[in-house]
Formats: sequence, C-alpha cells, structure tokens
Amino acid sequence: MPALPAIAFDRFPTSPLALRTNDPIDQAGRRAFSCQMAQIATTARDHLADLLATATDTEDRVAALAAVHTSVTDWRHQAAARATGRVGRGLHHNPDRFRTPIAAVGTNYDRIGPVGRLRDGSTWHPATRTYRGGTDTPASRATAHYGLAAQRRFAREAPAADILQNRVTLPDGRTIAGNRILRGQAAHRAAADLTARIAARGLDPARVETGGHPLYTATPDPADATLLRAEALRILAGPGLTPQLFLTARYLLFQAPVMKKGSDAVTRVFTVAVADLLLGADAPALPADIDLRCYVLGQQAATRP
Repeated sequence: MPALPAIAFDRFPTSPLALRTNDPIDQAGRRAFSCQMAQIATTARDHLADLLATATDTEDRVAALAAVHTSVTDWRHQAAARATGRVGRGLHHNPDRFRTPIAAVGTNYDRIGPVGRLRDGSTWHPATRTYRGGTDTPASRATAHYGLAAQRRFAREAPAADILQNRVTLPDGRTIAGNRILRGQAAHRAAADLTARIAARGLDPARVETGGHPLYTATPDPADATLLRAEALRILAGPGLTPQLFLTARYLLFQAPVMKKGSDAVTRVFTVAVADLLLGADAPALPADIDLRCYVLGQQAATRP
C-alpha cells in the first residue's frame, strides 16, 4: 500500500478556548500548535495502519485503537512538559496533570457563560470573586455563547433543575449517562469543591473565579466514562464505519476525557488520525469549537454533519 500524504495542519483549527488574548502575535503562537497536532496525527495514523494490518478480529482492532490513543496521550504529556506555562491566567503550569487520570482525583469542572478571566485586560474583583472589565476575546465569546446554549437546554429539558444530565445513546439503542451541566446551587457546590481541591494541592485558590452566576460542565462518573470510551473504540473498530457512526464515536470520546488536562487535544488528534485512515475523503471536518459543542449541545446537535 502506498504511503499516505501527511495530514495538513489546517485539519486542526485552533480552539477558541486557546485564544485568550487579542494580541495577534500571541494568537499566532497558539495557532502554531496545529502544526504539532498534524505531525503527531500523521504518525498516529501510520502506526494505526500498521497495527490494523495484522488484526484478525474486532478485539484486535479495538486493541490497536486503544494503543494509538495511549500513544497520543503520551505525546500530549510530553508536549506539556516542553511548554513554559499555561495558556492565559490560571494556576501554575503542571505537566503532571496531563498524565493524571480524572478518575484518580475527581470530576473536571469547566466554567461556561460569562468568564471574566478570559477577557483581555480584565482585573480581579475580590468582593465578587470575579474578573471585571477588559475586552472580549475568542475564548470569552465562545464560553458566553455556549453558556446561553446551556441555559436554553435547561429551559427545554430541565426548567426547574440545577443539574442537566446528558444521556448518550449508543448505536444499538442503549443509553449511558454522559456529562452534566450545573447551575444554581449545584454550580456553587462545584465551585466550592474545585476551590477545596486546589487548596489541598497546596495552591492558592484566592483568585479562582467562583463568583457571579457560575455555570459548569462536569465530567461523567468514572465508570460511565470508561463505558463511553470503550463503546467509542468499538464503534471505530467495527465493520462498515460511516461518517455518521464516526461522529457518534467522536462525541463519546469528547464526553469522556481521560486526563485532568490535555484530553481535548488528544481526542482531536486521535479522531482526525482515525478518520483519515478509515474514511479518507469522507472524513468529517473538525470544528474549532468541537469540545464545547460536545459538552453543551447534546448528542443530536453535536453529531450533526
């Protein structure tokens, strides 16, 4: 079989969450990470092709996919270890978080809606525990947009609740509990949990933005997350993979990140590599905001071609 062409960097549009400043030079540096992602995706695709060439059944194919996913996770940790710091303002950069399983230390909470620290030039306001002022960035606009989308989902699906539980439907009709969206008292409890965990790590949570009207996405129960990932790999390993089945598998993987940090980039690289090998020209594009889509919109909207 002839060698496949390298995967192009433009297959990896930069997540708006990485663009937390309006400085064009800083933004260009953030966008350059796409070149690294394309290189590792090409390596992962070729590695997967070699493993699948000797696979004799579905279990072998699942094992091959799992091995490649692990290799991409290892790359993300190594990339973090080479980096000089985190994107934007936040806690001290710790590369070990890129190889720390979520299941080992607790739920991941990601704030959506108005997030002041993502605004360029905002300043800390201790009385409200929020960042105020500044100008919008791609990151702050994205979280605000998806915060509104989350509130619309609450209005439709759980108008009296503070917790919206995503239910993920598998191709065979079974459902698994996916991630949750939290508001009201549930969001305040999450903020308190997040602050306590930061303090327990010996870090200062004094400027963690927990005030205002917090809205969070929360990762699934570890057992459910394990099932979601296993089902995603089984879909990708099965015969007759279609673009729509691929979109379902990609959604499952974004619903169930593995590590405390870096799983979004891992899922981006892994799914582009798999799609390039198994679907070729039919591979669906990767939206820049794919992580937010999968966390917030629900399965039907997030898997729309």
